[in-house]
Amino acid sequence: MTDALGSVFAALADPTRRVMVETLLRDGTTSVPALTEALPMSRQAIAKHLAVLDDAGLVERAPAGGREVRYRLSEGALEPAATWLAAADAAWDGRLARLKETVERGTSG
Repeated sequence: MTDALGSVFAALADPTRRVMVETLLRDGTTSVPALTEALPMSRQAIAKHLAVLDDAGLVERAPAGGREVRYRLSEGALEPAATWLAAADAAWDGRLARLKETVERGTSG
């Protein structure tokens, strides 16, 4: 069994891939040549990063005219990670609220 959520977090752990995802969030689609202009690396390095994002289910090829291959975020790709982070955040908020209540009870009585 693969850990899909782990693959997403592993893919997003790299700053270059986060820039690529931010580009897709901002622009909707992008291409290897466009990313090569924006990032200080070779086309081959860009393609490898896109392959990692694709393997994690984060990006897919977008329909495009001509020979240029364009990429876009996969539908709902970030949702499992966002859901996990929201649950972790809520758990921490609950723990902090209980700690605050315990401390306040200890200092007032």
